[in-house]
Amino acid sequence: MKDMSSVTNYLDMDNKELFNIYSQDKSNKEVRDILIERNLYLVNILAKKYINKGVEFEDLYQVGSLALIYAIERYDMSKGYEFSSFATPTIIGEIKKYFRDKVWTMRVPRRVQELNKKVNEAKLLLEQQNKKKPKVKEIAEYIGCREEEVLEALEASYGYQPVSLDSPINGDSEDTEVTLIDKIGGQEDSFSNIEYKDFIEKFVNK
Repeated sequence: MKDMSSVTNYLDMDNKELFNIYSQDKSNKEVRDILIERNLYLVNILAKKYINKGVEFEDLYQVGSLALIYAIERYDMSKGYEFSSFATPTIIGEIKKYFRDKVWTMRVPRRVQELNKKVNEAKLLLEQQNKKKPKVKEIAEYIGCREEEVLEALEASYGYQPVSLDSPINGDSEDTEVTLIDKIGGQEDSFSNIEYKDFIEKFVNK
């Protein structure tokens, strides 16, 4: 067990010195914890890039923190690159994987999820280039797939983030608030009454 003086000495070291010690002794938890604490700023910066996309920041921060630990465990300073350069794609990769595997409210095939991402990127790029919303045909040509696949990806996007039935939508008048549930048809009892009436008339006239 390390005494407090050794921990204090670790705190006075820079990251390179700490990684050199940790690479030789992976059981040194004091050094690992210091490295984690010093590099959590990376998780904070990268996780903030994905907020407001249907996931709480705390969840993203937790996923990113675990990814940071993986990066610290695998980092090889002898390769010559900075730790931040190594850890960044690891953290981003885990966050994106979390979105793919956990966030979708319906089970959507990975192929469709990946295509949905390409479709959204193409929509944004084409809209910026042409100053108008692209058509399905234009998106399909840009990505290099069939229009049916684009439509499938767009439809699957509803499984990514559900929409509340109480969500307001554009109504016929600006003064009238219309929700999604107002646009959903309900059961029409008069149709059943017509069927019953027709049945009774045929039965009586026999």
